Amino acid sequence: MNFYAHSLEGKPLEEWQPLDEHLRNVAKLAAEFAKPFGGEKWGYLAGIWHDIGKYSLEFQKRLFDANGVECHLETRPGKVVHSLAGGHLALEKASVHEMGILFCWLIMGHHAGLADYSPADSGGKALEPKLKHPKVSDPILENVPKEIKNYELPPPLQIWKDGADMAFSLRMLFSCLVDADFLETEAFMDHKRAELRKYEYPTIQNLLKSFDVFMNSVCRDALPTEVNRVRAEVLAQCRAAAEREPGVFSLTVPTGGGKTLSSLAFALRHAVKWGKRRIIYVIPYTSIIEQTASVFRSIPGFETSVLEHHSNVLDDDETKETVRSRLASENWDAPIIVTTSVQFFESIYASRTARCRKLHNIANSVVIFDEAQCLPPEYLRPVVFAIRELHRHYGVTPVLCTATQPVLTKTESFDFKFHEGFESVYEIITNPSKMFRRLRRVQIECLNDLKPVSIDDISKVLQAEETAVLCIVNRKTDARELAKRLPKERTIHLSTNLCAEHRYEFLREIHQRLDDGDPLIVVSTSLVEAGVDLDFPVVYRALAGLDSIAQAAGRCNREGKLPKGKTIIYVPENQPQYIQSAATQTRPFLLSDRLDNIFDPATFTEYFRTRFFLLGAEKLDRYHIIEKLTGRLENFSFRTAAERFHIIDDTWQRHLIAPYGEAPKWVGRLIDYGARRILRRLQRYTVSVSERLIQKLVNEGHAHELSGFPGLYHLDNLGLYSKRFGFVPPDEMEAYETEFTII
Repeated sequence: MNFYAHSLEGKPLEEWQPLDEHLRNVAKLAAEFAKPFGGEKWGYLAGIWHDIGKYSLEFQKRLFDANGVECHLETRPGKVVHSLAGGHLALEKASVHEMGILFCWLIMGHHAGLADYSPADSGGKALEPKLKHPKVSDPILENVPKEIKNYELPPPLQIWKDGADMAFSLRMLFSCLVDADFLETEAFMDHKRAELRKYEYPTIQNLLKSFDVFMNSVCRDALPTEVNRVRAEVLAQCRAAAEREPGVFSLTVPTGGGKTLSSLAFALRHAVKWGKRRIIYVIPYTSIIEQTASVFRSIPGFETSVLEHHSNVLDDDETKETVRSRLASENWDAPIIVTTSVQFFESIYASRTARCRKLHNIANSVVIFDEAQCLPPEYLRPVVFAIRELHRHYGVTPVLCTATQPVLTKTESFDFKFHEGFESVYEIITNPSKMFRRLRRVQIECLNDLKPVSIDDISKVLQAEETAVLCIVNRKTDARELAKRLPKERTIHLSTNLCAEHRYEFLREIHQRLDDGDPLIVVSTSLVEAGVDLDFPVVYRALAGLDSIAQAAGRCNREGKLPKGKTIIYVPENQPQYIQSAATQTRPFLLSDRLDNIFDPATFTEYFRTRFFLLGAEKLDRYHIIEKLTGRLENFSFRTAAERFHIIDDTWQRHLIAPYGEAPKWVGRLIDYGARRILRRLQRYTVSVSERLIQKLVNEGHAHELSGFPGLYHLDNLGLYSKRFGFVPPDEMEAYETEFTII
């Protein structure tokens, strides 16, 4: 009889997809995807066996019945877990039991995701129980053609012999299989979507040519300032370093030194020289991502080559280009990807099929880790381990790009062990310390000898400044309290209690008022510290980590228009507990005899080494991710590791739609049409609120959960969202009542 993989509703049997055709197509694709790391044979066999469970008569009966086609199979349509048979065949064929288990993981998880081996961690859903009853697949395997069934398991991957981590390589192979399966199924079931994927992007070689023309024009038109001379030198050194053999690189450039475009110069030239397939920018904050992607798209020839993949991407309309972008974001099939640290690392440690699809396309790429100092300390060991694996065994050239370079090299001291660190890192800039001295545009001062000052005192100090001034505080409540004490007409408040659209409007106003030379005080949380292009003559910063202070100073005299800007550090009363450790470690670097060299790269080496040492190696993998993926196969817990790996712990956060701007219009359309693209638009109008607070808002009638959209709430009480402060919790409203201007 004929066996089918997929049917087409309303179409005759002749137009259904034969099962053997689907298996061979997936096998070829998976082999192609695994080729960059030598996994072709593993990819092919996983593809050829992944759906052999569909040779079940029960599955075929179900397929016929679902389409109303008469068949004469003497069986009842039943539930068939069609991923089991391929795994059981692998166990039967394996001369080495561990190899069979690895194939079981790939094949048995190609729909449900990579499971834990043991039920102990997963609450019963695990791989081990599925291995215990291989005989259930015997009737199915009898129907499998010999030319498919008679394959032998391939030898172990060469990268394993070279020391590659087995759990990591399994996720990469899994990515090859599930993406191949998605794409091949789509090619048969949805020709229009499949055609959209065939768009031919410009080659990396052509992008490099366009970029060089653009940058030569930028350099030619630049004013002859010291800042622009340094930027030109950074660009030249990035171009020269790109010729070096692939390794782990760092790009240590002072804030305002042009690292965004210079790092792209390195990435493009290095990719062309060494045959890399794509360039991936990994950035900690969505605000920087949007800014960076916009800069890249403004380069002639780059307009359609940049894929921006993060939660705030909007679909302005249903044009082919936006549809194509959404398709490319599923598996990162584009020459330049700009994404978040959350998206990148949580995908690497994911177990679900949809999120794993993109992993194989990271192989053989140049990956820029912008603002590398923002890599989360509690996940530092698994994060650095992943970068190291990608470099060692998957052809990735990593670039750690920041003004405040963390210490990520391997450490084996008696007191502190960081096994996952890099053996060596090549610095692109010849003499970073000298460059930092040349670009020193800021004088660091300490207010009141770092003795605590009240919020009333700091408000008086800010009002006494005769020029535009930025003050960065540690908490949202501090930002509101300080802004409340300052004159409304002169003050702008920024925090994440303003929805994204609201913040962007304020940032546009700030730029305009700075250009016009208007009186201005900006009070902000740390959201302005990385990648937000602001240039103030004076910046105040509440004491925090040294890297935060350096980033704050980067918003001061950024373009070097003044002989020296001023960045003033102060200690607020009631310093939050979570900032105490970093603040304590920073104090010794603020002594008068160290201020001249406070932003020298050697200072940050000392600071981060002390910080990591005091945290201890265990706290650099706080949730024990690595131990869940190392040792014997029986110890592997893919799903548990994925559940634990959340760079931003939003478990207890809920999204609250603010009644700002066009939000009411889009809420109305969401209720009427329920379209996903409307949800994406509404992301620009949400603020994150704790589970405890959202329940309080709902119980007191201030907000309600949108029907059909669990976890998404609408703020009904317009009085809780103001033009000046954004969202303010009801318990704090009385303190701000006279200051409130309702939207």
